[in-house]
Amino acid sequence: MPLSHQDQVTLLKDILSNHQTDCCGSVAECEQLERLVKSLMVNTQVDQNVKNILQEVYRYSQNGAQTAHLDQHILSNQENLSGWVSQIDQFS
Repeated sequence: MPLSHQDQVTLLKDILSNHQTDCCGSVAECEQLERLVKSLMVNTQVDQNVKNILQEVYRYSQNGAQTAHLDQHILSNQENLSGWVSQIDQFS
């Protein structure tokens, strides 16, 4: 059963929040973020403001999946992570 767009947004926020709180993550989580963002970007029910944030999250997840130092990547994006979650909450 596919996730609704609201379930996808919730999952996206959960992963971002975990990265922000734990200061660590996995390549699999970054790949999951990429899949979630791709799915949400083509969904017409998602607010355009959220789509702008999703583009930034996609770049973050791509860079995270490709880096040899994922924890450092997450640590250097702490401010972005909390900002994205707040902004997504505001528009969804």
